[in-house]
Amino acid sequence: MENVLEKFSQLSNNLYVNGSYRSSTSTSSIDVIDPATENKLGEIAETTPNEIENSLDLSKQAQKKWWELSALDRAHKMHEVADKMIGMRSVLAEALTREMGKPYKESADEVDWSAHSIRHSAEMGRNDMGRVMGSAVEGQFHYTLKQPLGTAVLILPFNYPLVLLAWEAGAALAAGNAVVIKPSEYTSLVTLLFAEAFSDLPKGLFQVLTGSGKAGKMLVEHKNTHVIAFTGSVPVGRSVAKTCGDLMKACLIENSGNDPFIIMPSAPMEMAVRAASFSAFMNCGQICVSAERFFVHEKIHDEFIEKFVKETNKIRVGNGLDKVDMGPMVSSKERDRYEKLLRNASNQGAEVLAGGGRPSEFNRGWFVEPTILSGCDTKMDIFNHESFGPVAPICKISSFEEAIELANNSVYGLGANIYTKDLSEGIKASEQLQAGMVWVNAPLLDNDAGPFGGTKLSGLGRQLGPEGIETFRETKTVMIDPDCNPQDFWWFPYADGEAYSKNEKG
Repeated sequence: MENVLEKFSQLSNNLYVNGSYRSSTSTSSIDVIDPATENKLGEIAETTPNEIENSLDLSKQAQKKWWELSALDRAHKMHEVADKMIGMRSVLAEALTREMGKPYKESADEVDWSAHSIRHSAEMGRNDMGRVMGSAVEGQFHYTLKQPLGTAVLILPFNYPLVLLAWEAGAALAAGNAVVIKPSEYTSLVTLLFAEAFSDLPKGLFQVLTGSGKAGKMLVEHKNTHVIAFTGSVPVGRSVAKTCGDLMKACLIENSGNDPFIIMPSAPMEMAVRAASFSAFMNCGQICVSAERFFVHEKIHDEFIEKFVKETNKIRVGNGLDKVDMGPMVSSKERDRYEKLLRNASNQGAEVLAGGGRPSEFNRGWFVEPTILSGCDTKMDIFNHESFGPVAPICKISSFEEAIELANNSVYGLGANIYTKDLSEGIKASEQLQAGMVWVNAPLLDNDAGPFGGTKLSGLGRQLGPEGIETFRETKTVMIDPDCNPQDFWWFPYADGEAYSKNEKG
């Protein structure tokens, strides 16, 4: 296995520009810290305005050449990217675990998912380039063309830095665009390493620029960027959407979630408990579609809690490179925010049944325990704000109708879950839950062929599926008369017989 720490050292303060790594000219940098050990892994540069300008010039040139290729050639190139991802699987997984903290198994899965998504987008890009319409005029040919927007900017979060990049970059490239990535400050080194998988693409087509919000802001506002995909917090998402609205620039916004998880009496208890544990605590709860509000029917409430506590206490917490189920939170800042939220929940009356603190065996690293809170109600802050940490607050409900009402009583609408064997409840929930995605007995799943996205404050637009690729292209209508015939049925001069006559009845 390649030495990941050595690679991090080599990648420090680099950008990926025009098909190769180059040292940034920036005099400002940000330390990268291993969340499990608190050791410094390297540094990332605050990309300068001149470097951004240069990169966007290169993107513009590369995009034109990319679009000139056949759809088949673009697809082949993208399949080569996916092949390289799989070849780099072990080193990428280790790098992601070291920089972000998630267990190695989850990191390796993320590489696999990334490759699958790139392959799907590659075929989507050559499968549908428009459609032929029945003509409105005899002898004419009417059709649509699907064309790229230009340069796509992807502003990515830390929790799934590889697969979200693959979802969005895959769709953007398949649609014929160039791509500029602005990764999270917490996962920039692994993103730079991931860029190796894209190295056989035309130079300048795929670029990675590191830094803070300053770099992202310039990319969003720049006249030579044409579509923005942002994943992150509601305040920043709103700001990006507002800027894009002012500039009439296309955007994809995925903000926070606060997903409900309903458990009804017909649900198989063992499955519901395991699903709840996974949905709340996977990736240390740092998932936009984590289950964050649990609504458990009163008939099974006590039994569920008893088994849920036992299941949660089995979770192994530790360094993601060890045999564990849950790693640390990504940063001390994130842990401080999360622990404040837990204290507030306790002050508002929630009872801690499991976890609630930090594992005693660690004196370094940003570890927390998976936590269950009971006695909760929907007026508590924890039920109205994204927790983005490993906590499962439970509210007792007395009916399916109450569960749906409480689940929908949220400013967010990303995903929603229900466990039930009652077919009627499952169908009604899929129709009535206000969310972009509903999982009935199958939490957190994605499907490259189906759209991913939310409603309300959770965002605008969709990723994946046919809807996802449409984010990165525009539709042009074309009407052709091959014989160049006169169109006297509506051209000048208008026929006298069609002029207004006051003697005409009607």
